Amino acid sequence: MTLIKSISGIRGTIGGGVGDNLTPIDTVKFTTAFAKLLAEYNPGKRLRVVVGRDARLSGEMVENLVVGTLLGCGVDVINVGLCTTPGVEVAVVAKGADGGIILTASHNPKQWNALKLLGSAGEFLSDAEGKRVLALAESNDLTYAPIDEIGVVEECSDFNDEHIDKVLALDLVDVEAVHKAGFKVVVDAVNSVGGVVIPRLLERMGVEVVKINCEPTGQFAHNPEPIPENLTEISEVVHAEGADLGVVVDPDVDRLALVQETGEMFGEEYTLVAVADYVLSHTPGSTVSNLSSSRALRDVTVARGGSYEAAAVGEVNVVTKMKATGAVIGGEGNGGVIYPASHYGRDALVGVALLLTHLAKSGKKMSELRAEYPEYYISKNKIELTPEIDVDKVLWEILNRYTDYNVTDIDGVKVDFEDGWVHLRKSNTEPIIRIYSEAHTLEDANKMAQGIINEIKDICNLW
Repeated sequence: MTLIKSISGIRGTIGGGVGDNLTPIDTVKFTTAFAKLLAEYNPGKRLRVVVGRDARLSGEMVENLVVGTLLGCGVDVINVGLCTTPGVEVAVVAKGADGGIILTASHNPKQWNALKLLGSAGEFLSDAEGKRVLALAESNDLTYAPIDEIGVVEECSDFNDEHIDKVLALDLVDVEAVHKAGFKVVVDAVNSVGGVVIPRLLERMGVEVVKINCEPTGQFAHNPEPIPENLTEISEVVHAEGADLGVVVDPDVDRLALVQETGEMFGEEYTLVAVADYVLSHTPGSTVSNLSSSRALRDVTVARGGSYEAAAVGEVNVVTKMKATGAVIGGEGNGGVIYPASHYGRDALVGVALLLTHLAKSGKKMSELRAEYPEYYISKNKIELTPEIDVDKVLWEILNRYTDYNVTDIDGVKVDFEDGWVHLRKSNTEPIIRIYSEAHTLEDANKMAQGIINEIKDICNLW
């Protein structure tokens, strides 16, 4: 199945048949449903929606479809063009819009695209709002505005610079300190919009930039997910250039991965840990990440005198928990930094600016900074079950076997042990249980995961 409809948006592959892929018909249908949702919340109001996209090959086509559909719905469009996901989120608030649509499939390969939907706060829709969009899309009530009420377009192609201005104006971002440090940074932006925005941010901070894969052509130079196996090129360039670090972003620039001066990965889980450590050193408080993120954030938070809480997986869930606890920083272990002083969304620009300030003020190398943090390793596995097996029942059985431990069931089942944890979640689209585990060594993390996998097999064999 290549059309995935969820509360956070519509994602699919380009081409193919209607209803099975992200075709022009599907794009129009779900854009119309989103416009109708906004109209329900704002009866009688002339609506304004921000639209922005990453550089993937289908971006211009999907943009034309979305903008045209919104105009046909009587909605005015603020088109920010090539823009990062956090940039669109910031633009919704800055422009006083009623919502936003980001055209990006994030780290998915080039054949994918998606409509990510934002409310007036520049944040992803709630569960109820997302479900309402899905219901409206299937209602067949797809009516449009008469000629005198169609929308108009406001072009706003310079918003990336406005976003950068806002990042550099943050109290904990010290441009002068970074400039004095004289950093040399290699940037890999996988030939998407980050290739324009990240170098521009770094140059504004006085950093010498070495660019690889920074032409926003949409021809991804490697698998766009910023994980170690896809980042061999930048590791070699950082080492060869004698750079202080490498910066890697995904196509829509909401995830940030870092490379140490040695060419070794800093670890995507440790992006948030390092940035949080710096923020907590100046603004003590609480932090939040999702259940599948590293325990290292909890350890660093406690060491700084703060408290830590975990949320269900998903940015909207992390943001909800952050607001409830008044967290000063949070995010996800995939390199997603959420800094409320800026906005409630994962933002690689904010992550870069805070990390460089931290590095400049500490006077340390990236490898020295990394050595200061607790050592954890995450093992990611999955087990495929036959369609007739009740996955929820399997998870319930596992939960009952571990009642003597600290068990969390807000999102699947997570069992916390003294020296690590295991988190089990079911897939929303197939009979699969994803099993993430963490320990102080990869061997121990793998052992914990395999133990749970064996138990699941035993449970299924009993039925």
